[in-house]
Amino acid sequence: MASASTSSISLQNNASGTRFPSSTASKLLHSNLKFPLLMPAPKATGIKSSSTTNYNEAVSDEEMDKIRRLQNGSDVRGVAMEGEKGRTVDLSPPAVEAIAESFGEWVINGLEKEKGRVAANVRVSLGRDPRLSGASLSVAVFSGLVRAGCLAFDMGLATTPACFMSTLLPPFSYDASIMMTASHLPYTRNGLKFFTRGGGLTSPEVEEICDKAARKYANRLAKVSTMLKSPPERVDFMSTYAKHLRNIIKERVNHPLHYDTPLKGFQIIVNAGNGSGGFFTWDVLDKLGAETFGSLHLNPRWKVPKPHP
Repeated sequence: MASASTSSISLQNNASGTRFPSSTASKLLHSNLKFPLLMPAPKATGIKSSSTTNYNEAVSDEEMDKIRRLQNGSDVRGVAMEGEKGRTVDLSPPAVEAIAESFGEWVINGLEKEKGRVAANVRVSLGRDPRLSGASLSVAVFSGLVRAGCLAFDMGLATTPACFMSTLLPPFSYDASIMMTASHLPYTRNGLKFFTRGGGLTSPEVEEICDKAARKYANRLAKVSTMLKSPPERVDFMSTYAKHLRNIIKERVNHPLHYDTPLKGFQIIVNAGNGSGGFFTWDVLDKLGAETFGSLHLNPRWKVPKPHP
């Protein structure tokens, strides 16, 4: 069985003080001019307070909309790195942390409704493609999951189907999983896909999670820096997944002469686009007897996809 260890985080609140310059006495241009030493309190004080409240509400709404706009159907997608003309980074670590925390809470609530009791030791895995932004955003995901009360597991480089299967295949069988990828989009983008044992989340479910995350994000007025005291447990799920795929192919082909190498004699060319799919060549096809000479872009590169679809 895959072991589970609870990760913990420490929060740092970075607060900066504000100083206001002192005012100097004004010199009178004419000695005959007299001004009262005590001026009555301005009646606009209430208006000023109201304006500040309205401004804060407007800022809060704007911050919340930033998170809501990240939803892309049943996924979350955004700009994670500078370098895209006309676009600014909106899928930031604080945004990802709020979304991951909301997803973790959503999973826990769903399990408690299903089982009719408190859900303890809820386990969530995270896989990702090799995009450069994946490292920092992974830390944000783990921090959010831990804040929600989940146990986080790091699958490292993985594929989208593998993340879903990590909720089903023993000895892992996680309660939920997240895949961090932006699929075919430029390397400056990234995103999140969500899975439970029932499959991928629907658009209304992701909307619910993003709405909750938006409120969390907007209410954290102080800039909170979250750091994991210890990294989440690293697991080698992809080996189990590759074996699962090989077994399916062997069982379905059921070759009477060479059961373990049913693809013997087949020439199969793979273009993995320098993403996470290269494993399918050496850990599935090659071991099943296929000839994969000529395959290209198998090694993961941070500047994916290559070539651009």
